[in-house]
Amino acid sequence: MPELPEVEVTRRALSANLVGRRIDKVVTTRPSYFFLTPPAVLRRRLAGRRVTALDRHGKYLVGTLDDGARLLLHLGMTGQLFVAGARNVRLYRTAKRGAPLAPPPAFQPDEHTHLILSFSDGPPELYFRDTRKFGKCALLEPGANDRRLDKLGVDALEAEGSHLHRAARRRRSPVKTLLLEQSVIAGIGNIYADEALFFAGVRPARSSARLSERECDAIVRAVRRVLARAIERGGSSIDDFVRPDGSDGGYQDERRVYARTGEPCPRCGTPIRRIVLAGRSAHYCLRCQR
Repeated sequence: MPELPEVEVTRRALSANLVGRRIDKVVTTRPSYFFLTPPAVLRRRLAGRRVTALDRHGKYLVGTLDDGARLLLHLGMTGQLFVAGARNVRLYRTAKRGAPLAPPPAFQPDEHTHLILSFSDGPPELYFRDTRKFGKCALLEPGANDRRLDKLGVDALEAEGSHLHRAARRRRSPVKTLLLEQSVIAGIGNIYADEALFFAGVRPARSSARLSERECDAIVRAVRRVLARAIERGGSSIDDFVRPDGSDGGYQDERRVYARTGEPCPRCGTPIRRIVLAGRSAHYCLRCQR
């Protein structure tokens, strides 16, 4: 699932391709759980509107329109937001990714391309593709609140150790599980929780209630360090994520523990372990993390 770095990389790249442009035409697929706002409403209401800003909170993108309405986008597990002309094998079905496509052809909209925005000043168009439809698209009326945004905690790039410590004192759940709670700190997912806990030297199964203020400070510093570095590297392209221009991110090549079960710890050489916490995998070094 795309996490904060992937969404922030997408926001920064799309701002240049979206902000200031007027939407001329909207193409959608048929109604599905991808659309929190009916497709017919999106097609009618978005046409003619100009995008004035593109912001992010946690894993959500929020585009502000010139009439005060907001377009809410969430990539879900397999969502891809990119501009026309992008080339990447990840933009095709998994079964085709192993085929020799060098270089792959420019993407053409398929049945999984649920939203296409065309602009009055011409190409490139913006595509939102999602093979599993777990992504979300909603149009919020001017001044309207949204429960998805309202329940989010502080954005992970702005978090402090005190945010984590206040939440940790009231919970017995493992710290890895706590980091994934978007109502506490928004934007952290499986990949970067594992990586941050490694840098902080804390095992993912540690009880949240037993964390000291000092440890919470160390964890949040590590979270911000890892997220900043992942943004710098363009995010992680492990499964479906591509940057808006179709290129891969690069942070997956720097992972210390995530999805490296049995491989040596980059610090001490101890094989990386994998456990399951609340249905989610967690990876750590038995020696470096306590």
